[in-house]
Amino acid sequence: MNLKSASIAAAAGLTAALGLEPYFPRGVVPYLLGGLLVGLGAAIIYLTTGIIAGASTFLESTLSYVSDVPRFNRASYVRSRDWRLVFTVGIVSGAAVYGLVLDPGVWTTDVQWWRLLGGGVLVGIGTRLGKGCTSGHGVCGVGSLSNTSLVNVATFLAVAIGTAQLVAALGVAP
Repeated sequence: MNLKSASIAAAAGLTAALGLEPYFPRGVVPYLLGGLLVGLGAAIIYLTTGIIAGASTFLESTLSYVSDVPRFNRASYVRSRDWRLVFTVGIVSGAAVYGLVLDPGVWTTDVQWWRLLGGGVLVGIGTRLGKGCTSGHGVCGVGSLSNTSLVNVATFLAVAIGTAQLVAALGVAP
């Protein structure tokens, strides 16, 4: 058994031992690899630019191309918007390539488009209110032991868990 097979078997064994199989229907390996790639990408951005790779800030900076709102046209955003746009396009295209080419069945959902849109709008509002998103606070902020990010991530999780429980209790389903 090679190292890769042993690692996959160990991860599967740990998942089974903890009774987590229902939460990882495709196995734990895709989630581990995804987390590793997200962390590696955030580390590369930080180490090469000194900028925290929060997706909401990256998206906000790209709005400077189409908006005259001062918030989107800060000098730091305008100076770095070209490479931030490339990064933002990379996030979307990377997910699209994976979903369409490498694992075509992964993008299926029974959730109606209007629910996805409404959820996206609420996440966007929450991102602004929370002064950042889960990638900025959760990956970069927690990784650097930022107290603000630790509190934000704990709040994100508590509210998300509470909301999911409330929605389930109300009988709302996809």
